[in-house]
Amino acid sequence: MSVNIIFRIAAVGILVTILVQVLKHSGRDEQAFLITLAGLILVLSGVIPYIYDLFESVQTLFTIS
Repeated sequence: MSVNIIFRIAAVGILVTILVQVLKHSGRDEQAFLITLAGLILVLSGVIPYIYDLFESVQTLFTIS
């Protein structure tokens, strides 16, 4: 796992935080929630392959069939 994925997650988090704050101050709470949800889905879609690799390595470590 490289440091690049951590920077991507941080960039998405900063961007989502800024957008949510702007939308909340303008009274658009529903859109702010949707932006938060979209950011979460974006980060999870980028992290899922790493989680899969982690489970595979744990499975091979303990030789679970």
